[in-house]
Amino acid sequence: MSSVRCPYCRANDDKVVDSRLAEEASAIRRRRECLACGRRYTTYERVEDVPLVIRKRSGLTEPFDAAKLRAGIERAATGRLDDDAIDALVAGVEEELRSIGGEIKSDRVGAVVLEHLRVLDHVAYLRFASVYKGFEDLADFEREVGELQKTTAPKRR
Repeated sequence: MSSVRCPYCRANDDKVVDSRLAEEASAIRRRRECLACGRRYTTYERVEDVPLVIRKRSGLTEPFDAAKLRAGIERAATGRLDDDAIDALVAGVEEELRSIGGEIKSDRVGAVVLEHLRVLDHVAYLRFASVYKGFEDLADFEREVGELQKTTAPKRR
């Protein structure tokens, strides 16, 4: 059992009086009582996020940047998806990447974005795929549209 130093008398001996979830269940709020001076104080306990690192094609690594991911998705989804849909997409991609955890190759990030875009919007999917997959000519687009049609159920009218 660990104790926390009292902010009033600096003693290391306390007892937990009350514990409850706080900050939308992302932390535990604990009310403590110092056994030396009798005063009460509050502490918060949170799980430390595991850093998410992206390994670029060049071999360099950089911390995951949700803003950078959002900017890339926004370029592909201009005029196609609203801000709420883009926010949800970024959050979904980030959540999936965090479930993989640790160090992730940048091409895996692109593949996850494509999986999500395939469901949301085919035009945004093709725009993103053209950059991610480095399309060179019309044949690349035609091939990707063919693949998209194979894996997508026809729309009902």
